Amino acid sequence: MTEGNFVDYVKIEISSGKGGQGSAHLHREKFIEKGGPDGGDGGRGGHIIVRGSSNLWTLLHLKFKRHARAGHGGSGSKSRSTGADGEDVYIDVPLGTVVKDTETDETLFEITDADEEVIVAKGGRGGLGNWHFKNSRNQTPRFAQPGEDVEEKRITLELKILADVGLVGFPNAGKSTLLSVVTAAKPKIADYEFTTLKPNLGIVEYRDYQTFVMADIPGIIEGAAEGKGLGHYFLRHIERNSILLFLIAADADDIRKQYDILLDELKRYNPEMLDKERMIAISKSDMLDDELQAEMKVELDETLPIDYMFISSIAQKGIMELKDKLWKMLND
Repeated sequence: MTEGNFVDYVKIEISSGKGGQGSAHLHREKFIEKGGPDGGDGGRGGHIIVRGSSNLWTLLHLKFKRHARAGHGGSGSKSRSTGADGEDVYIDVPLGTVVKDTETDETLFEITDADEEVIVAKGGRGGLGNWHFKNSRNQTPRFAQPGEDVEEKRITLELKILADVGLVGFPNAGKSTLLSVVTAAKPKIADYEFTTLKPNLGIVEYRDYQTFVMADIPGIIEGAAEGKGLGHYFLRHIERNSILLFLIAADADDIRKQYDILLDELKRYNPEMLDKERMIAISKSDMLDDELQAEMKVELDETLPIDYMFISSIAQKGIMELKDKLWKMLND
């Protein structure tokens, strides 16, 4: 998926269908001049339904969809015939989509399962026909109920990527390069900060044709939890990852300090992030000779609180071992 085709935030105005008018018809036929009320009920208005699809990875197909309107219910008719229900409108979204009320920013629900359906705007009920109102005191009611009115609202769809492994790191830490090496994804790669402005997903092929999903997400900066830089745009995509793989370049001034900054940003955004499995990959280690790497290892063994390993995407160093560790973490 190319970066320009990744859309993870859209707003849509929705309107359900109006319920159909009940009928006030009085039964008439040859030899029956006063047959009494037989007006049917109005049909239900169409719903607006959000449906999960495992075939979608982005909200691109909704980028230019500004409105969604369901069909109105049909009016009731004679012989107690009920009007046709209005046509439902389905909004298909990728798994991991959060639906919010645009006006209040309240989260309405989340779609996490394929074919999961949630009615976001209910169609109006059809009005009752006049035969419902017949009683001993009023044998021939000449009135019927109108259908319920439409339900209108503005909703915001936000995609939070569902991936097994999320890459966390400062800009230019080598996340896109790693993703391009371990998957068939082709993220934009260059030697400057914020090359990645949209998340990239890739399928990692493991042993015996097994796979898992890895997401390269825009690089974090200090203050992201307060919305600086790419801010929440970046952080919301990490919430759904099973494992967080921290990528820190081997030439960083202080690897432990960088890890602490990244972890603090995640904690301030959502403390539950700290409950996820974590691991550190020290990237670009092809620039280290054996002696320097051994010295760094002695220091890191004392300072880093979680498991780590040296890798190089360019030199294919430690890549298979990294896959092994991630697979073990996912299945433990």
